[in-house]
Amino acid sequence: MPAPNTPAGAAQDDDLVFADETPAVALGKGSGAWRVLIVDDDADVHSTTTFALGSLEMHGRPLEFLHAYSAAQAMALLAREHDIAVILLDVVMEQADAGLHLVRHVRDTLDRHDVRIILRTGQPGYAPEMDAIRGYDINDYRTKSELTRTKLYTSVAAAIRAYQQIHALEDSRTGLAEVVRANSELMAMHSVGEMTLGILREVAALAGQPADGLLCACPPGIAAGWQVLASCGTSAALARDGMLAASTQGPAAAIAQALAGRRNVYEGNHLALYFSGKAHSDFAAWVRLVRPLDGLRRGLIDVFTSSIAVGLDNVALMTDLHRAAFYDALTGLPNRTRLVELVDDSLQTRADATLCLVDIDQFAETNDALGHQFGDALLEAVAQRLRVRLDAGLALARIGGDIFCLLGQADLIEPAAVQDLFAAPFSIEGQDVQVSATLGLVRLLEHDGTATDALKDADIALKRAKSQRRGGHFYFSRGMGVEIRERVRLMHALRGGFARGELFLAYQPQVELAGRRAFGAEALLRWRTEDGRFVPPDRFIPIAEYSGLIIDIGAWVLREACAELVRVRAAGHLDFTMSINVSQVQFRHPHFIDMLRQALADTGAPPERVELEITESMAMEEPDLLIERLAEIKRTGVSIAIDDFGTGFSSLSYLQRLCVDRLKIDRAFVTEITDAARGSSIAEMVIELGRNLGLSIIAEGVEDERQAQILQTLGCPLAQGYLFARPLAPEALIEWLGNDALTRAA
Repeated sequence: MPAPNTPAGAAQDDDLVFADETPAVALGKGSGAWRVLIVDDDADVHSTTTFALGSLEMHGRPLEFLHAYSAAQAMALLAREHDIAVILLDVVMEQADAGLHLVRHVRDTLDRHDVRIILRTGQPGYAPEMDAIRGYDINDYRTKSELTRTKLYTSVAAAIRAYQQIHALEDSRTGLAEVVRANSELMAMHSVGEMTLGILREVAALAGQPADGLLCACPPGIAAGWQVLASCGTSAALARDGMLAASTQGPAAAIAQALAGRRNVYEGNHLALYFSGKAHSDFAAWVRLVRPLDGLRRGLIDVFTSSIAVGLDNVALMTDLHRAAFYDALTGLPNRTRLVELVDDSLQTRADATLCLVDIDQFAETNDALGHQFGDALLEAVAQRLRVRLDAGLALARIGGDIFCLLGQADLIEPAAVQDLFAAPFSIEGQDVQVSATLGLVRLLEHDGTATDALKDADIALKRAKSQRRGGHFYFSRGMGVEIRERVRLMHALRGGFARGELFLAYQPQVELAGRRAFGAEALLRWRTEDGRFVPPDRFIPIAEYSGLIIDIGAWVLREACAELVRVRAAGHLDFTMSINVSQVQFRHPHFIDMLRQALADTGAPPERVELEITESMAMEEPDLLIERLAEIKRTGVSIAIDDFGTGFSSLSYLQRLCVDRLKIDRAFVTEITDAARGSSIAEMVIELGRNLGLSIIAEGVEDERQAQILQTLGCPLAQGYLFARPLAPEALIEWLGNDALTRAA
C-alpha cells in the first residue's frame, strides 16, 4: 500500500513512512511552513532535494528551504534564524569532518537541541555510521546513494514529527508553568474582587487572546441571575447593577450550561468556565473569544480552572469571614472591631476628630412591644438615614444593639444637627415611629489612651447624658475619667478586701424610748483596708451593687448577722431582734429566699427575731413582684421594715397591701425636729400613718435628748442613734447589752 503523501511515480520499496496525525498547535508557533536547512557544497544536491520535496506537505503544512553551501555559511545562517525544524547536513565540505563540527556547534555552542539533524554523506568512510551516531547528537544517518525520494521524504517527515512533538512538550511545560505562576500570584490575593479580575486576565493570557469577560458568584437555587464579581473588556456592559440576568441565550445561557454540567464549555466565539465551590456557592465565568482554541490551550485552561477553584472558594470564604468580623450583618456598617481600627488611625495621625456615640432612646421598649423584626427594621431605617444625611467625610458604624457611632472631623459633628436627624418620624411597616437619640462624645485631641479607651470614655459620656435627660448630649472630660478609674480601682480593691476578710459588721443598738431598754440592733456593713483606713459605705456599697459583688457580700452579711443574733441570745438576751439591710440587687436575685433560708438553717437563728430592712424606693418598684417576694419572706417567719420612709412617694393604698411590720423614719426628718410644734410634720405624719396601718415605728439618727423627747411625745415608741450608742463591735455589743441590763436592774 502506498504511503500517504508519497510523490507520484516514486519507487515503492520497503521504505517506512509514518502515518499522519492531527497535532496540537504549539503555543509559540504559528501555522506557516516547516523550515528545512540544506547544508551541502554540491549545488545539485540542493536542487534535487528541493525538487523532490518542494511540492509536498507534511502534517498539513508545506516545506520552506534554506540553503548553505559550507559549514561557515550554515553557522552564520543559524545564528540569525531560530525556527529551523530540520537540517539536511553533508559530512564532507570544507574539511572532511566539517559537517560533524557543525553538529557540535549547533548542539553545544548554539544550544539548539530541538532542531532535527539528518546527516548525509557520499563518502561513508570519513564518518562511519555507528561512530557518528554514537559520538554526535544526530537524528538520522544516510548515504546519499540510498536516499531515494521516498526514503528522503520518510526521513524528513519523521524528523519534522519529532521536532513538532518536542515543541508540543515544551509548550505544555511552559503552559503548565504559567498555570502554576498564575495560581501562586492569585492565591496571594486576599480580595474576591482582585482575585476574580485576576482570573479573567490569566484565562485570557492562557487563551492567547484579549481579556474580555465576566465572572459570577452562583449560589444554588437562585434562578433570576448571578452576582458579577469582576468584568473586563466589552463584557463589562453585560452587567446591570452588579448582576447578570438569567437568559436562554448569550453569556447567561452559556454560564447556566457550565453550571448544569459542572464543566467548562468551549464554543467558537466564547468559553464558559466552571469553578467548583464548597463554602457557599459555585462560580462561573464567560469569556469572549476572537478565535477558537486549540487542544493544548483548552487543556491548560481546564487545569487552571480546576486548580484555582479551591483558592477562589477559600478567598470568598475569607471575604465572608472578614465581612462578619468587621461589618454589622444587619446594616452593613462597620462594627466595633472595625471602628477601633479607624479610631486608632485618627489617634496616630493626631487628627482633630470627634467620636460620637448615638444611642436610640427607649429602643428596648420598642423592641419588646413590637417585636424584634420591627426593631431590626427601625435600626436599618436609622442606619439608612444617617448614611444618606450625614457628611460623606464621616465614618458611620453600628457598635451595639441600638448604638451607632460617628467618627470624623470635629467641625462636622454638631450634636444638635445629629439629633435633628431624628426629628422626622421613621416609616416602619406602614407606621410612623418617632424616636430620639442621646449622644456621648469624646474629642480625640484631648484623649491620651487607645481607641478602646476612647470608646469607653464615649460610653461614660453617654451614660452621663442619659442620667441627666434623654435626647441630650454630653462631652467626656478628664475629670470623668479620673472618677471612673477610681471607681474601677475601688471595685478591684473591694473584691480583694472581701476575700481577705477586711469587711466586718458593726451593730447599732435600737431602744424603746419609754424605758430606754435595748430591744435589738441594726447590722451595719463596714470596710477597713489593710492599712487601717475606713472606706465609707456610701462609696463602696454602690460599687458592690454595680459589680454584682453585693450578692456574695449580702449572703455573708445574712449569715454573720444571724450568727451574732445567736451569740447575743446565748448571752441571755432572748428578746433581742437583729435588723439586717438588704440591697436592691440582692433582694431581686432569684435565689435570695434560698440564701435567707440557708443562713437561718446554718446559724440556728430564730426567724421571728430577724428583721430585713428594704428601702422605700425598692418597695415602690414592680409592686406585684415585690408583694409576692415579701409574702415568701414572711412565710419564713422573718419580719420586714421599710427603711428611709418618707423620702419616696409611696402609694398609701399600695402600702396597705405590703406584708411589712415596721416603718423607719429617715434621719433627715429626725434632724429637722426642733420642738413638738415645728419641723416635725413629716415625722408626725409617718408616726400617724404607722399607727393607722397597725405598723411599728422606729426613728433613726437620734442624736440628742430633745429629739428623743419630741419623738416620744409624737407617739414614736422606738429609736436608734448616737444618743444611745454608736455602732459597736460584736464583743462591745454584748458588753453594752450587759451594762444596759445592769443599769435597768439598779
